[in-house]
Amino acid sequence: VQLQASGGGLVQPGGSLRLSCAVSGFTRDYLGIGWLRQAPGKQREGVACISTTGEKTFYADSVAGRFTIVRDDNAKNTVFLQMNNLQPTDTAIYYCATGVCSRPYWRATYIDHWGQGTLVTVSS
Repeated sequence: VQLQASGGGLVQPGGSLRLSCAVSGFTRDYLGIGWLRQAPGKQREGVACISTTGEKTFYADSVAGRFTIVRDDNAKNTVFLQMNNLQPTDTAIYYCATGVCSRPYWRATYIDHWGQGTLVTVSS
């Protein structure tokens, strides 16, 4: 499984960014796609994920109501993370990943496959 992430960058507080993740390879070997992030000096944490069917999503409490994860209707192995009202605390490297999309399992320990990270910096 290969994951290609894109969309990071620099944004001011209150701004928006959209990340994308395209999965290729053995695409039946995962149950969900999403992102984890790692801020400087902190552990990697789950951010959001969406199930293969698109019926189930998970959001970390810190991003719920601000971030939205959706699947591309035309390319179902591609997902987008729309990040609104970004805050400096959202600054981190965001990693696209596959695994079981549920609150207990969307964490680094249980991830099956990782993509490369993309840096999101929120600063004025």
